[in-house]
Amino acid sequence: MRVIRLLIALACLAAGAILGALNRQIVSIDLGIGFVPATSLGIALIVALLLGALIGGLAISASVVLPLRRRLSRAERAASAAPAPPLTGPEV
Repeated sequence: MRVIRLLIALACLAAGAILGALNRQIVSIDLGIGFVPATSLGIALIVALLLGALIGGLAISASVVLPLRRRLSRAERAASAAPAPPLTGPEV
């Protein structure tokens, strides 16, 4: 499993290096509320990709993971508050 993760990390690193090397044009980015001075297109693309992945992960966490955690904690509290059922049959 570690080897697969290492290979995926190296592939992503290589893809980022290639993306940066092939897109050397200088761009300026106007964000509406701010302005990013001249940077290379490769760096702007990589930063946009990373920000998109981060924002998407946060959105999934807020919409799926947090409600499931609340539901699990409620179920655990309900299970701990309920009395244990009596044992029937021969004791082992």
